[in-house]
Amino acid sequence: MLVAQIIVWVATAYLGLGLLFGVAFVIAGAGRLDPHAKAGTWGFRVLILPGATLLWPILLPRWLSGGRQPLERNAHRVEAGERGTR
Repeated sequence: MLVAQIIVWVATAYLGLGLLFGVAFVIAGAGRLDPHAKAGTWGFRVLILPGATLLWPILLPRWLSGGRQPLERNAHRVEAGERGTR
């Protein structure tokens, strides 16, 4: 019984923090991370709220870092960069 209570408490805390973050992110953060989201309607913001609520541990560091787009290093980017420098 104690393990089940701990699981429920952790899930509740995670979702509670996620909902607080999600509301703030939908209002102010989405436009900072994605320029196209700045012009998003309230319908769009309602649609992204569940995702922001569940993915808050991933979105929070990106929002705090200033919203820089991640630049992954993959074969396509490497090839495009090599072509551009020749």
